[in-house]
Amino acid sequence: MRVCIQRVSRAQVSVEGEICGQIDRGLLVLLGVVQGDQEADARHLAQKIVSLRVFDDAQGKMNLSVGEVGGALLVVSQFTLAGDCRKGRRPSFDAAARPELAEQLYEVFVQAVAEQGIPVASGRFRAHMMVELVNDGPVTFVVENR
Repeated sequence: MRVCIQRVSRAQVSVEGEICGQIDRGLLVLLGVVQGDQEADARHLAQKIVSLRVFDDAQGKMNLSVGEVGGALLVVSQFTLAGDCRKGRRPSFDAAARPELAEQLYEVFVQAVAEQGIPVASGRFRAHMMVELVNDGPVTFVVENR
């Protein structure tokens, strides 16, 4: 799995003009599932992201997790994170997991976040989505499980 995590003061995702997920303070997680990913990978990554200390403490040091600041996650499926742009001018998506597996692991990830007591909103899998966010910092991380 490849994820892009952005610390946000607010974020929302809409499909066909209708908001289907939104959060205030928290993390926007763009999640890409690649070939070879398994349920254990989704659960491990959810635990890692929820425990990442990327929010400022009273001294201004990144020392608090999303749960410790009362934040939430907005998880959006993003198969283009599996894109390989090393050759030519058109990305290759050969590394992306098949849609059936990707959707299953996306749902496992979202559920694993919820099981940790973190409010979680999500986009709509395989839909054309409009994502709006206010990146706080800006703070952005890329995480891979391999």
